[in-house]
Amino acid sequence: MSKIKATEQAWLMKSEPDVYGWDDLITEGEGTWDGVRNHLAARNLRTMQVGDLAFFYHSNIGKEIVGIVRISVAGLTDPTDPDGKWAAVKVKPVAKLNAPVTLAAIKATPSLAEMELLRLSRLSVSAVRGGEWDIVLDMAGGTTQV
Repeated sequence: MSKIKATEQAWLMKSEPDVYGWDDLITEGEGTWDGVRNHLAARNLRTMQVGDLAFFYHSNIGKEIVGIVRISVAGLTDPTDPDGKWAAVKVKPVAKLNAPVTLAAIKATPSLAEMELLRLSRLSVSAVRGGEWDIVLDMAGGTTQV
């Protein structure tokens, strides 16, 4: 069982698995995180640094954290934005969680009650605090490198 320590700042990034899921990222090897049209989520994208880690969360279908990605390129302009106002980053897969951590399990964990995933539930890119990161990894039973 492997346990990956987050850098100073960690994130959670949501994607609908029927649009772009964990397996799609594994197949590509590196993906562009684009299409974010919320100002706070876009600010989070702009704040990301190369090397930051993020949980990959399947939204809509599954509602669970399934993997960990590393920011490989930061500070991009979203290629899907014709006006060039929105941010994007590139990510690479790092590890798959040994067991997905569901939204229901996160909601049922009192020590995660303040997690942005719960407090700002519509936010597609949110911050994860160090303690939250470790709790989620414990809930997953660790990770497996990809």
